[in-house]
Amino acid sequence: MCMICYEYPPQTPDMSITTSSSTIRQINCCEDTVGRRKRLSVDDTGLFTFPEKNLILHTPNVKPPRPRRIILVRHGQSEGNVDESVYTRVADPNIRLTERGRREAEECGVRIREMIEKDGADDWKVYFYVSPYQRTIETLRGLGKAFDRSRIAGVREEPRVREQDFGNFQDQEQMKIQKAVRVRYGRFFYRFPNGESAADVYDRITGFRETLRTDIDIGRFQPPGEQSPNMNLVIVSHGLALRVFLMRWYKWTVEQFEGLNNMKNGNVLVMQTGQGGRYSLLVHHTQQELIDFGLTPQMLDDQIWQKTAKPGELNYDYLTNGPSFFTHFDDESNGLFS
Repeated sequence: MCMICYEYPPQTPDMSITTSSSTIRQINCCEDTVGRRKRLSVDDTGLFTFPEKNLILHTPNVKPPRPRRIILVRHGQSEGNVDESVYTRVADPNIRLTERGRREAEECGVRIREMIEKDGADDWKVYFYVSPYQRTIETLRGLGKAFDRSRIAGVREEPRVREQDFGNFQDQEQMKIQKAVRVRYGRFFYRFPNGESAADVYDRITGFRETLRTDIDIGRFQPPGEQSPNMNLVIVSHGLALRVFLMRWYKWTVEQFEGLNNMKNGNVLVMQTGQGGRYSLLVHHTQQELIDFGLTPQMLDDQIWQKTAKPGELNYDYLTNGPSFFTHFDDESNGLFS
């Protein structure tokens, strides 16, 4: 357990903090590998050299602006998409893009840049999260060709958005059998031998989502001294992981998840802030595009609500995000749940 201890002076009415050595002597944080306490120095401003420093010592009255978009990108066409026998001799994380996949990545980057430029803002930037698999890294590099260095705020390799684990080197015939069994058992709960189920992916995506929410809340993407609303997050990942991410973000049910279709290679889904500041798929996409992706009428109604709602608000007319969990109400009183 990491613990941070502060030696603060008594606070003045305006809650300011004196930073002289006589009032703040040291800050102990965590321990090293042999149990000795580490020390962190305080800089001339009295703040830590971490992005979280403003939340620790200067809780802001107004949170940093949310990134304008969260852009979900599925990797370009890979060798495994063309020839599934590749999985029998090449480790899944090492499978590369095809020539077509590299073109798809570059074209996708251009489309993302053009979409952002239509905002008309001068200070826009992009920040990338990327799965550590070779095909997503290569997709990231293709996307990056569309952006000048000054437009790229940063990149973070994020193992939690990696592909679903199908069990090391794959036996092609056995994999055909397992995928057929998955259809009968249920796509969300079926776990591949020595691999993962979509439910397992959901668990690690939940951890990533919490990290992402924290990054957004503390403004980790903002350069020092800047508070721009024109940041765009790009998550370069895999088809199932991105569907699970959307399921987790919008609290879709297992039944709703299993009705979703996979994104095409090198394509995007865009979550964009609406009038109230929440992320909605319907700001950028048409209803027909989302229907083709697999959204039901109830899910579309929620996306319409998301377009105007504020962060922290609840959609009280859509309590279960789908069909009612209860069957003992009459039709009229059950309207809110259907």
